[in-house]
Amino acid sequence: MIHITLPDGSVKTFDEGVTPMDVAKSISEGFARNVISANFNGTNIETVTPLTTDGSLVLYTWRDDEGKTAFWHSSAHVLAQAIEELYQGAKLTIGPAIENGFYYDVDFGDHNVSEKDFKAIETKMLEIARGKHDFKMRSASKAEALDLYKNNPFKTELIENLEDGTITFCDHSTFTDLCRGGHIPNTGIIKAVKILSVAGAYWRGNENNPQLTRVYGISFPKQKELTEYLEMLEEAKKRDHRKLGKELELFTFSKRVGQGLPLWLPKGAALRERLENFLKAAQKKAGYEMVVTPHIGQKELYETSGHYAKYGEDSFQPILTPKEDEEFLLKPMNCPHHCEIYNSTQWSYKDLPKRFAEFGTVYRYEQSGELHGLTRVRGFTQDDAHIFCTPDQLDKEFKDVIDLVLYVFGSLGFENFTAQVSIRDPKNPDKYIGDVANWEKAEQAIINAASDKGLNYVIEEGEAAFYGPKLDFMVKDALGRRWQLGTIQVDYNLPERFELSYKGSDNESHRPVMIHRAPFGSMERFVALLLEHTGGNFPLWLMPTQVIILSISEKYEKYSQKVLNLLENDEIRALVDHRNETIGKKIREAEMQKHPYMIIIGEQEEAEGKITVRQHGGADLGMISVEAFSEIIKEDIKKTLKSF
Repeated sequence: MIHITLPDGSVKTFDEGVTPMDVAKSISEGFARNVISANFNGTNIETVTPLTTDGSLVLYTWRDDEGKTAFWHSSAHVLAQAIEELYQGAKLTIGPAIENGFYYDVDFGDHNVSEKDFKAIETKMLEIARGKHDFKMRSASKAEALDLYKNNPFKTELIENLEDGTITFCDHSTFTDLCRGGHIPNTGIIKAVKILSVAGAYWRGNENNPQLTRVYGISFPKQKELTEYLEMLEEAKKRDHRKLGKELELFTFSKRVGQGLPLWLPKGAALRERLENFLKAAQKKAGYEMVVTPHIGQKELYETSGHYAKYGEDSFQPILTPKEDEEFLLKPMNCPHHCEIYNSTQWSYKDLPKRFAEFGTVYRYEQSGELHGLTRVRGFTQDDAHIFCTPDQLDKEFKDVIDLVLYVFGSLGFENFTAQVSIRDPKNPDKYIGDVANWEKAEQAIINAASDKGLNYVIEEGEAAFYGPKLDFMVKDALGRRWQLGTIQVDYNLPERFELSYKGSDNESHRPVMIHRAPFGSMERFVALLLEHTGGNFPLWLMPTQVIILSISEKYEKYSQKVLNLLENDEIRALVDHRNETIGKKIREAEMQKHPYMIIIGEQEEAEGKITVRQHGGADLGMISVEAFSEIIKEDIKKTLKSF
């Protein structure tokens, strides 16, 4: 007999060889019908895998992220089979599940696959799915695997790097693929598929390797869910920050300047400035001091911090000077510079904590194929701050940063979020710097703070930064997409590497603890996310133009200017549309520019000394005084801009 522990802590006893599906049926036949994947002792397995030892079992349905991963991983196999049957000679490489769907990288040889082929691939996938073929795992020797793929150099390369005795295949229908496992029971569960796009992709992400075709797809257990997803995609296209950024004249890119290096236009620069001033005001209340550091630093600085070893390949090449052996790097992170600012003075425990903040621009060399609008760039500005404190101050300082992050979210309309405690992967210690004892202290400090603040959090292994664990905030936008936004990190390692110290009450030298934090993350990515979340309808306090004044004809320009002056005296951002256009055209264009309020001025308004107000979206507030309208604006801002 074996003992199976379920997520609720209950323990069930079964005969050796019981399967996860048998366990599911012992709970409920209805529940079992929805189970599509399982995890036993931390390893994803099939629902028909025999269990032969005591252990912890988690059963997944489509509602679970892990269930979706198994569903989309299995769908990638079906896609691969469809491609193999439709395109003779095509060579398969890898095909994982991703956050929304799956892809498969393929060498199509002489075949040129484009959007016109999507329907045929979808039809073939559904034909295969309807066969209700079981997914079956089997082991194979290295020799057998190499023989199977003797005409596929990509799979051969993968197998060459595997140890004999660790190689497994997944079979379904007439198809087999190199695979580690983690599938749904059979293809019949897949009811709806959509090929979304094709793109170029280098083999194993190396631009020196052959270029393949990446086929992206998504699948669902119900046609209704696919329909809803496609509707969401259409809405996402309307909200695409690249499209909105152009329409709202916020930013642009230039080939002459370089890929991944955004240029902020006047309206975008003003938007950034408001965001910066908003956070600076909160930081000032919280006791932060602003600092400024250069865009470059000596290579030795980043070797000391460990960033060169970890990010060197992803950074721009060193900058050489006329002096022999002198090398500089474009700054990949702000923290080494802030460590040196701390090191410029000898501190006492009475001086701590020290909180240094900077909107510092950093640079990473991202592959051109990975660049995407403002969300993936080569130069970006972080709302960075580093807190240097005593171990006794760590808990309070960390919780205060949580409060700051929640203030930012609340003021910008991000209500739906969870927290993720990102810790080390104990199986890959080489990914991290520092000793285990400090890591354990840092991880526990984050878990304690998150628990005490009542955050809804999960713990994720392997997601820590190389120098310390972190608390990441995972935000759901208006379309239900999940983004990592805002991070707080506890670091015992950089203080050690930079030999940071303070004099304690015992008159001895001690190491401070370092907290890294960035509520926005990067200004570029944050603005992109905010654009897509709001569809360009920012909170009123943040809008570049809060009110646009539309005069019916040139006769009312003088009164329009008077209204503008009254609004500006109340610190309301407004402008007048002086163009000789029809009022209908002016309103339509004001709607496209997403101005929150429109003021219409004509003969009656001027005669009565009032204004007619129209909200973005068409709501009519009627004719009111300028003073009454100013109060409406102020109350509207109060509702969204929280106090800190």
